[in-house]
Amino acid sequence: MKFHKTFATLAIAFGMIAPAMAQDLSPVGTWQTASGESRYAVNYCGDGTQLCAKLTWLRKDAQTPQNLALLNKVVVNGAEQAAENKWRGTLNYQGKKVSGSVTLLGQNQMQLRGCQFIACKDIGLVRI
Repeated sequence: MKFHKTFATLAIAFGMIAPAMAQDLSPVGTWQTASGESRYAVNYCGDGTQLCAKLTWLRKDAQTPQNLALLNKVVVNGAEQAAENKWRGTLNYQGKKVSGSVTLLGQNQMQLRGCQFIACKDIGLVRI
């Protein structure tokens, strides 16, 4: 009986804390692809709820002509907030404009999804 009461108390406490924890998530910071080939500076822009990201670094083997043309350029510009921790807009991926989304999965994990016609690609990012 004591276990059930303790568990219920913890569940209620976590239920009150979890929404506050979710609101504390921020995409602002420096992120890199899970493979480590590129890094991005992510900030709020526009009216303060939109999301922007700038390509700031490329690993040597990722320095293709298309990628180098994007270095130090904004690759996500003014993505609109679509839901809590999710933004939608246009991404510049390998020199092509694609519709996409940015989803903050946790404090240190983010996912970019870009689609052109029916072909989509997901890219995982980690905070550094």
